[in-house]
Amino acid sequence: MFGKKSNTTKNRKSKKAPSALARKKSGLNDYSLLFIVLVLLAFGLVLLYSTSSYIGAVEQNDSAYYLKRQLVFTVLGLGLMALISIIPYRWWRYLSIPGFLGAVGLIILVIPYGREVNGAKRWLDLAPGVSIQPSEMAKVAIIVLTAFIIELIGRRRLQTVWGFLLPMVPSGIIAVMLWKITNNMSSALIILAISFGMLFVACPDYKRFIALAAMGVAGCIGLVTYIVRTADQNNMGFRGGRVLVWLDPQAYADDTGYQTLQALYAIGSGGIFGKGLGQSMQKIVVPEAQNDMIFSIICEELGLFGAISIMVLFVLLIWRFILVAGNAVDLYGALIVTGVITHISVQSVLNIAVVTNTIPNTGVTLPFISYGGSSLFFLLAEIGMVMGVSRKSIKAEEEYAQQMKGS
Repeated sequence: MFGKKSNTTKNRKSKKAPSALARKKSGLNDYSLLFIVLVLLAFGLVLLYSTSSYIGAVEQNDSAYYLKRQLVFTVLGLGLMALISIIPYRWWRYLSIPGFLGAVGLIILVIPYGREVNGAKRWLDLAPGVSIQPSEMAKVAIIVLTAFIIELIGRRRLQTVWGFLLPMVPSGIIAVMLWKITNNMSSALIILAISFGMLFVACPDYKRFIALAAMGVAGCIGLVTYIVRTADQNNMGFRGGRVLVWLDPQAYADDTGYQTLQALYAIGSGGIFGKGLGQSMQKIVVPEAQNDMIFSIICEELGLFGAISIMVLFVLLIWRFILVAGNAVDLYGALIVTGVITHISVQSVLNIAVVTNTIPNTGVTLPFISYGGSSLFFLLAEIGMVMGVSRKSIKAEEEYAQQMKGS
């Protein structure tokens, strides 16, 4: 779908050099991509302060506590994004295996040194007040390594059984480790989805993906049916209990369904245009309002209009990614962008679906908006890689234009 047969290749076959306007229309200009990212970041900081000011004042005696910490990681992340964007993206091929091993090592370090928060041991403390989730680094490592493996195998060999399964091995290893060591099923599923999405784009045979999707849907229906028939939250474990809460949150309003119900109340009370920034009442009672449930506060304060605006920004960002991937000068660059597309789109959809009770609670944050330094830091690193691919495409077009002028 993406890669070698790109618009860049088509332009090189033409006799007339593409103009600056043509390059802008073809998606090679990355200023609009940067603009969308900056708007999301600014929007996220404003909404985070509006959501977390009360929580910060009560818990930390500082209403701007969460805003200040997020702002620090935003500045550091933008610096990292700028640095990565000027590094030739093909260099990541040589760092893909060390990066994967580094992610594996960090996950293992969670066992003796991890810090437990809300019953989950998923964080490593790097310094006083500074922590990292190894799962966030693992997402970046999986993107660059899977792209490298697919490029080595070649698109034709992906149609064989071993060629199809090999790119999924690293993500499978990371997913199992996150599930067993950090009990982070949501990040494990996102990492599997990243590799699966990259395979889907690179593999010329889509029939197997349709079959796998059908099997996955059937498996989910069967699992939910089994849990409903058993209908005993105490014997289901917390994941089975989440399914029961998803189906009937009011039945567990005083316990595990409390967060879901309060988030739905926030969404319902926002109306079309919301109550206004800082006017939310539910942020006082919604657990983790600044993290997983921030979208519910957005709906309450900005209403349906604000919620749709956020979703439109994500759609525009994904659209820009698709243009960059389509104009990539090689398969590796296109696959890197595809991995970032899959990561951000899947995580955004999961978060919004959880908050609106469309799917069971998974504990996934909303990219660029939810509070979380390590998540934002590595997301901006991914944006830097996408911009690096875009810069290479622009440079290739400019070099071709100069050659045409000289001929």
